[in-house]
Amino acid sequence: MLRAKVLLVGPRESGKSVLANFVSESTEGICSYSPTQGVRILEYEKPSLGGSSKGAGCRFELWDCSGDQKFETCWPALMKDSHGVIIIFNPELPSHLKEIEMWYSCFVQQQPLLDSQCLLVAHHKPGSAGDTENLSLAYPLNKLKLIHSNLEEDPEDVRMEFIKYFRSIVTIINESREREEMSIIS
Repeated sequence: MLRAKVLLVGPRESGKSVLANFVSESTEGICSYSPTQGVRILEYEKPSLGGSSKGAGCRFELWDCSGDQKFETCWPALMKDSHGVIIIFNPELPSHLKEIEMWYSCFVQQQPLLDSQCLLVAHHKPGSAGDTENLSLAYPLNKLKLIHSNLEEDPEDVRMEFIKYFRSIVTIINESREREEMSIIS
C-alpha cells in the first residue's frame, strides 16, 4: 500500500483541524476550538481511489500544522518528504487572504512541489454567508486549484473534492516511482 504525506497549513483559526477531522473521519476534539500545538498527525486509509490496480490503496498521513508562526522553526522538518500541501483559509478574513501567500511561498515554492500538488481551500465556517464566486486571488495563488468548503451545506461535495485531490497525489507518486524504476533499469 502506498503512503502519502499531505500537509494542512494556513492561518490560525482557518479550520485546518476541522477539515482534517472531517476528511479522516476522526471525532477527536470535534466540539470546541483548541489551537494545534506544532503539528497533529492523523492517518487516513483509502482502500481504493479508483485508479489502476497498482494504486489500489493509499495510507495518507494528514499533518495538521499549527497556524501559529511561533512554530516556524519546525516547518523544515514538517515539510520533509511531503507529497502535497493543502492551504486552508477563511475567505471572510482579509488578513487570511494576505497570509496565504506566505504559506504558499514557505510550503510549496521552497520544496520541489508542483502546483498540482497544492490545493487551496476557502473554508466557510458554520453560519457564515460566504460569497463563493467573487474571490480574487493574487498571482501565483490564482493558478492553484481552489475549492470552497462549507461542511454545513455541502459536506459530500467537499469530501469528493478531497478524494479527487488525493487521487491526483497518488497518480503523481506512482508516476514518480515508475520514472525512478525506469532510471534504475536503463
